[in-house]
Formats: sequence, C-alpha cells, structure tokens
Amino acid sequence: MELNLSGKSALVVASSQGLGFAIAERLVKEGVNVMISGREEEKLKQKAIELQSIGNGRVAFQKADITNINDINQLVTVTNETFGGLHLLVNNAGGPRAGAFEDLTDEDWQTSFELNLLSYVRMIRAALPFLKQQGGKILNIASSSIKEPIPGLILSNTFRTGIIGLSKTLASELAPYNILINTIAPGRIATDRVKHLDQVNADKLGVEREAVELQVKAGIPLKRYGTPEEFANVAAFLLSDANSYMTGSSFLVDGGMVKAI
Repeated sequence: MELNLSGKSALVVASSQGLGFAIAERLVKEGVNVMISGREEEKLKQKAIELQSIGNGRVAFQKADITNINDINQLVTVTNETFGGLHLLVNNAGGPRAGAFEDLTDEDWQTSFELNLLSYVRMIRAALPFLKQQGGKILNIASSSIKEPIPGLILSNTFRTGIIGLSKTLASELAPYNILINTIAPGRIATDRVKHLDQVNADKLGVEREAVELQVKAGIPLKRYGTPEEFANVAAFLLSDANSYMTGSSFLVDGGMVKAI
C-alpha cells in the first residue's frame, strides 16, 4: 500500500517522547518533513538529531508550551515558514493528573482543560489557514477513555471525550476544504505514561508495579501491551493518502482491551 507521504510537512505536538515521538519517527521514515515540539529545548535538540539520522524527511524543532496561546501561534507559524507549507497536524498532550472526583481541585480541572482540550482547539485554529491552502489531515490523539471510562482518571474521561465532539463536528465544517480529521486512541501502549499509571495503581494496592501489569495484560485479548511503533503505524495510515474517505471517526489501538461496541 502506497502512503504517498514523502515531501509533505507535518507538525507533531508534544513529540519529544512517547507516542508523539513514535509518530514523528514513523513520518520521517516516510520522507515527511517534521516539526517536533515540547517544553525542553535541549531534549528536543537531541531528538531532532536522532530523527534526522533515520529518514529522508527534514526535521526541525520548536520549544512550546501548548497551554500558552502565543507559543501555539508561533509554533504553527514557524512550521509553515520552515517547510514552506503545512499538510499534517498531529495534536497531542501529556496525560492529566490521576485521581477520583473528590481528590481534584478547580485548578486541576482548569489545568487539564487547557492542556487536554483547549490546546487542540487553539492548535487547529492556528493551523487552518495553512491547511486550507491545499487540504490536509488532522489527527487528534486521545485515550481509550473515549469509549470506556477509566477508573481513577476522571479528568481524562471528561476532556478526552470532548475531543471526539470537536472532531466529529469539524469533520463536516472542514470537508469542503479537503481537510480530514480523525481521532486515534491508545489503550495500554508501553510508554512512560502507562508505566506511571501502573505505578499509581500499584501504590494504592500496596503491590509491585509488575503485579499490576500482569493483571492488566490478563484483561487484554492479545495479552500484552502495544508498542509505540504499532500505534504510530496506524497514525501514519490515517495521515496518508491511503486514507481518503474516513473523517470524523475515532480509532482504538488497544489490542481488543475495550469491551464497548
């Protein structure tokens, strides 16, 4: 299957590690020019060097705090200026604080709203003038909580589902400009974030993290955590020309973990 990604330009948000980095890596291998971003400039510099050595696409980096609207606008502008266009936008953000409803403050809710939902809104708004010029793809990274709430992650359960409403609505509004927008949702993918969540649960139960991992894996039909590379493969397809007729949809990459239909 031909993805036809070579020569396109992409902005992958929050991509110095984890799922964002895995997607950036996959796109660079396909010959995409990729802008990576994050809050730690030195880390971004090293990751950009690493990415540049593995593929044909050009790699650049820009430090950005995606809860800051000025940083968002600058990030999109710099991407367009660096590559002479913007074809692909991958929205991503770090996971919100874990906790039950009574554990969380107004500040926790506001922080998660700005990070996990409002940043996506602002990023899309900033990118649209460039995407409209030749059409393109927007891919929003969410969580399996869009299909099945995760105990102890009420912030994720609330704001990740907001991403689905945003994407579904924008699918109709952006279709006349040949812009497709979809959401990709990871289940248990072997990242530092998942390791942290497993440790949080382990601490609550008074057991080792490995015991929590074994219990979680037992509930996954494929009996293992996914890899960032497996997740990135699906993302690359959704961003490619091979996806020409899917928009406003959400896709789980979870090994069959979520039981909802």
